[in-house]
Amino acid sequence: MKIIDKIQQAMEAKEPFYSFEFFPPKTSAGVENLSARMERMATLEPLFVDVTWGAGGSTSDLTLAISANAQKYLGVEVLMHLTCTNLKVEEIKGALNKAREAGIQNILALRGDPAKGLGNWEAAEGGLRHAIDLVRLIREEHGDYFGVAVAGHPEGHVDGRTGAEEGGQDDDRRDEGWEALELKRLKEKVDAGADFVITQFFYDTEAFLSYVKRCREVGITCPIIPGIMAIQNYNAFARMTDFCETRVPSDVREALKPITSDDDAVKDYGVDLGIRMCKALTEAGTPGVVLKRVGCGGN
Repeated sequence: MKIIDKIQQAMEAKEPFYSFEFFPPKTSAGVENLSARMERMATLEPLFVDVTWGAGGSTSDLTLAISANAQKYLGVEVLMHLTCTNLKVEEIKGALNKAREAGIQNILALRGDPAKGLGNWEAAEGGLRHAIDLVRLIREEHGDYFGVAVAGHPEGHVDGRTGAEEGGQDDDRRDEGWEALELKRLKEKVDAGADFVITQFFYDTEAFLSYVKRCREVGITCPIIPGIMAIQNYNAFARMTDFCETRVPSDVREALKPITSDDDAVKDYGVDLGIRMCKALTEAGTPGVVLKRVGCGGN
């Protein structure tokens, strides 16, 4: 079943929903742990689960295998990530065919992060350059079979930011006109055939709500689902927010300062913050959330 249909049903019934994002581990033991974790978490009845495609396409085969097994055995719809990084068009077509053969009917179409060792993103020879190209390819090759999601960036895509200071936390870090250009690109992806949007993670709920309002003003009418990533470890949190140039509100920074070396306290705070964010978004009319990086099953 297409996830967009499930989202629309939940919205019509005014029933808030959630989903889980998993990412492939690095070892066979990790794969076993992840399988067990996914099976346990499927009993919580998420609207869907999604499985990430490793940076630079590093986990492409594993992503396909995990997605296929989850689709077949867990009784939950799977949203399989697919990126353009390090893949030729024929390889992308092959991945889509394998996904379809496995009964997977939902794809999150992404450009992807740069390949390992490269500072800037580069298209593979004979590959695709942008997520919109992937959306178009999916529709050209498979018509309406796949439900397609795309990414949104409430605080702007990292490639559109300049002049960042102190790890990208400066509010004035973006090029002039970045917002109009990013909204234009998002609308083009939706017009090309995307069914809904899942956003990059954030810690400022007002930034997301403002983003949705701006999207509606330019004619983007599809569901926009926020990505929520709980803080589980301070060092990982610092790396991710620095890499993605995610703005961290001052109250979050102040709350974390005295507990940075206490993993349990950081995790407890992260859970509490995540709950508060989800409540605030739901009360503001957001139909559901994607809980990102809930597990990889270990290394």
